[in-house]
Amino acid sequence: MCSAIELDRVFIKLLISVSLSVGVLLFFSFFRLRKRKTEIADSLEEQDFAVASFSDLQKENEMLGKDKHHEAQTLGIGKAIAVLTSGGDAQGMNAAVRAVVRVGIYTGAKVYFVHEGYQGLVDGGDNIREATWESVSMMLQLGGTVIGSARCQDFRNRDGRLKAACNLVKKGITNLCVIGGDGSLTGADTFRAEWSGLLADLLKAGRISSDEANKSSHLNIVGMVGSIDNDFCGTDMTIGTDSALHRIMEIVDAITTTAQSHQRTFVLEVMGRHCGYLALVTGLACGADWIFIPESPPEENWEEHLCRRLSETRCRGSRLNIIIVAEGAIDVDGKAITSEDIKNLVVKRLGYDTRVTVLGHVQRGGTPSAFDRILGSRMGVEAVMALLEGTPDTPACVVSLSGNQAVRLPLMECVQVTKDVTAAMTNKKFAEALKLRGRSFENNWSVYRTLAHIRPPSTKSGYNLAVLNIGAPAAGMNAAVRSTVRIGIIQGHRMFAVHDGFEGLAKGQIEEIGWGGVGGWTGQGGSRLGTKRVLPKKYFEEISANISNFNIHGLIIIGGFEAFTGSLELVEGRSKYEELCIPIVVVPATVSNNVPGSDFSIGADTALNTITTTCDRIKQSAAGTKRRVFIIETMGGYCGYLATMAGLAAGADAAYIYEDPFSIHDLQVNVDHLIEKMKTTVKRGLILRNEKCNENYSTDFIFNLYSEEGKGIFDSRKNVLGHMQQGGTPTPFDRNFGTKMGAKAVLWMTGKVKECSRHGRIFANTADSACLLGMRKRSLVFQPLSELKEETDFEHRLPKEQWWLKLRPILKILAKYNINLDTSETAHIEHITRKRSVES
Repeated sequence: MCSAIELDRVFIKLLISVSLSVGVLLFFSFFRLRKRKTEIADSLEEQDFAVASFSDLQKENEMLGKDKHHEAQTLGIGKAIAVLTSGGDAQGMNAAVRAVVRVGIYTGAKVYFVHEGYQGLVDGGDNIREATWESVSMMLQLGGTVIGSARCQDFRNRDGRLKAACNLVKKGITNLCVIGGDGSLTGADTFRAEWSGLLADLLKAGRISSDEANKSSHLNIVGMVGSIDNDFCGTDMTIGTDSALHRIMEIVDAITTTAQSHQRTFVLEVMGRHCGYLALVTGLACGADWIFIPESPPEENWEEHLCRRLSETRCRGSRLNIIIVAEGAIDVDGKAITSEDIKNLVVKRLGYDTRVTVLGHVQRGGTPSAFDRILGSRMGVEAVMALLEGTPDTPACVVSLSGNQAVRLPLMECVQVTKDVTAAMTNKKFAEALKLRGRSFENNWSVYRTLAHIRPPSTKSGYNLAVLNIGAPAAGMNAAVRSTVRIGIIQGHRMFAVHDGFEGLAKGQIEEIGWGGVGGWTGQGGSRLGTKRVLPKKYFEEISANISNFNIHGLIIIGGFEAFTGSLELVEGRSKYEELCIPIVVVPATVSNNVPGSDFSIGADTALNTITTTCDRIKQSAAGTKRRVFIIETMGGYCGYLATMAGLAAGADAAYIYEDPFSIHDLQVNVDHLIEKMKTTVKRGLILRNEKCNENYSTDFIFNLYSEEGKGIFDSRKNVLGHMQQGGTPTPFDRNFGTKMGAKAVLWMTGKVKECSRHGRIFANTADSACLLGMRKRSLVFQPLSELKEETDFEHRLPKEQWWLKLRPILKILAKYNINLDTSETAHIEHITRKRSVES
């Protein structure tokens, strides 16, 4: 009996020894056995990683009782979709084309490319070709449009549309997805309206049979707006606009350095014949001295005002002036204001060394931004759903973006409002034109006017406000601080900068900061004030003393999750320290995008673009070697925002995150998927892993697993991106977002200190005197910190609800996983007039 026990002990020791040395290999062996079982019962497994045949899908649908979640996979059976790009090209069009093709195939539909826009539709032949899954691979990172675009005169005539109709009928195509501007979409609507008449003429001429005519009895049209000008009403952003802003800001940043060296004035002309969006956002993002846009011409005697403004900027110590001009800029009489006119004016009146730079078509070129890739992908998915759910009575619609929601709007309503803007400008009704552009455009213009045209008052308000950064640095923080300081000065307040966060507030690292103190901060990354993760609780006495010593009446805290939790601590400390009874506002700024109460945080867009660009380069390296899989670790703490959105933007095969739990079986399934992928023409893989997605399945573990299971089929490489995600110059979005958030925070603070003022003292002790400013869908809203506590998972530093999790099925479908797409919450057609009334 003793010998048996000893043998057991020896056996146990042996097992422990083996598990310590080759534990991971035991996992592999176990799952190889499991894989063999899976192959035997493959038809019974829920996840099959090739697109199922139509008959299999039909059987599965019957078994599931035609459950709503499974309808999407059979929605396109027996149908055909054509996709074309028309008019001017825009970065992100390829992402939209890719999504239409892959989601169309996922639904069981046939999908066709129409090359060279409407010209290809008219000419037919090889211009209309069936698309495959692999034919849209490596399109995401390409600018322009791979399938070509052409301005077509033939399609403007009925004979041309007759030829186009014949070509579609012969291919059995009754669903058309058009990506272009308002002219292209208007043409599509005309085509649809004439469809019955065109079929009748073709039938009468004997060019199609009656059977073909019956099968193609109606044409569904869905539009996606591809335009760098963002000139289409009904959508917050058109495909290509964000990328164009990236190109412009790259040039502005480069010009700024040379302008400072020689104390020059630069006049930059950007695109926008009928819309000043690019000029307006560029001006906000670079802190321009003056902006000229067609929607709001300068007042009379603007020449004098402009020269005074430029002189005042130089007197404050600035070594340069930047003026942004939209190509369609006009004065109040409708006369064009050109960049050369402005240059001549500045040289003549001020004698400044002035140069003109016309950006031209460089704005259309280059790699699409992460935002445009995601936007194009999301719109492509929604476009396919809208087409396949359409009926003869469904009006032609345009898929657009409202906040972070996809919406469908009647196409011609949007076109009409877009034309109304141009008509208003032609009739010199400029206030109406601004309003028709939408609330976001109006808000941008208001912030610019405040920062660039309103002089600080000679009398002070008597209030002192302090601004500080908390947590890890995030690109865009400096833009928010600059806006906060300057709007505060315009409001008549004394502004104080606190260095090194709460620790600096406790140690008295506080100084008054003036207008020129934040000059040039907009385009700088990191935190000029300095930022730390230290929380305030242990410093309450010192912080209270310094609030009293510097007579601070309000705190504007710009930072990440620590800014939120630290502010909650300050609110709790109010019961013991009266000095803490002052208004507090938190502005979310973190690459992790994990602050409750806001869909977006300052800095997240810059980090996302950094990851996406890095993934592009890594994927490109695999193009030569082939059969290579990359595992890339991203930041974010427990929040999977960066991994998920970068996965969408870079075309990843999987993105592992904490919010979407996964098991060893899921890892094996992903490996099997990549093994199948290597049998196709696409011989590379990209896997993203959030840094805290799983305690046990580390980046090293996943790398070892993929390396072992892929032996002889593919090689594996790993990259930990690290702190490069927190660095770099801010993107146009983060600069603009930070500027608007800072301005909004100060205006709220101004009202709140006045409201809480009693006999020359501030006493704020109510829940609504400590708020977080966040973006909810498409509105900037102030929410009491105490209410947000209920929405927060403090252990994992996460909001309990996160909007972007609904996008994860799209990532998997575009990577060719045969999963279910929940269509129960797809967008329905809204009327643009009703949508705009809700916004206002």
